[in-house]
Amino acid sequence: MDQLIIDEIKRIVQPDNVFVDEPMSNHTTFRIGGNADVFVSVINDHEVVDLIDYLKKNDIPYYVIGKGSNLLVSDKGYRGVIIEIGSNYSGIRIIGTEIVAKAGTAMSRLSHFAMENGYTGLEFASGIPGTVGGGVIMNAGAYGGEMRQVVYRVRVLTQAGEIKMLSNSEMEFEYRNSKAKKEGYIILQTEFRLGKGNPEVIEGIMKELSAKRREKQPLEYPSAGSTFKRPEGYFAGKLVADAGLKGYSVGGAQVSEKHAGFLINKDHATAEDMYQLINNVKQKVLETYSVELEPEVIFLGEFA
Repeated sequence: MDQLIIDEIKRIVQPDNVFVDEPMSNHTTFRIGGNADVFVSVINDHEVVDLIDYLKKNDIPYYVIGKGSNLLVSDKGYRGVIIEIGSNYSGIRIIGTEIVAKAGTAMSRLSHFAMENGYTGLEFASGIPGTVGGGVIMNAGAYGGEMRQVVYRVRVLTQAGEIKMLSNSEMEFEYRNSKAKKEGYIILQTEFRLGKGNPEVIEGIMKELSAKRREKQPLEYPSAGSTFKRPEGYFAGKLVADAGLKGYSVGGAQVSEKHAGFLINKDHATAEDMYQLINNVKQKVLETYSVELEPEVIFLGEFA
């Protein structure tokens, strides 16, 4: 990328948080991905607004990430600017009856904060590996809980560069979807309305869910969690397992033998390995059961 562009980016944001030719394998839970031209970790609303305004005006491609927990980046990397709303853009506080979290806050940290302060409702989120922003935009869920059950209001940046506050109903939450996702809004902050509870009881539930995850999920390998959305009337993992695909691999990418809904980076998988594995699994399930699996994983960059 042109040095003048990089210099201008460093003028807009904290220069120490700008990285050139950054390996995206360091920023995805798959631990896969080539280099991004520029990687920026933003610290506040002003940086997000000003940086995106500059990039749009100069037709420079960009993509916003949190922890990269549902992201497969091409081996060829990303030609443009990756904007991370992550740990540098995190923080939680209690205002009245709401817990307010910045978008870069880890979901696990949020759920533990709620527990420590005697708030119940976020137990399901304790093992979700992403950020609040990513969790809200895709209405993340687990073990019967979803973000739409606990979100009160969301502050977003629209494609027009306007900061708006959206209510729960205005977010139009659906299964692994929301208005923010459909409209390309960026989550900046979320207010949660939760019930009061006993911290010890809440902690007990979280420990129980954690034990279930360790027992049933291949947490020892890099993955993006559940690779496919749940098809209506089915469970994706069961379809994959029943199609005889447990342990099936392409290069270093494998369908987990522990839980077929998880596709894992078993042994230094490339992005092409994982991309091919995902497509092969989709094809086999379609041929066997006439059910088309839709990946939860987002593909960024150029694939074969």
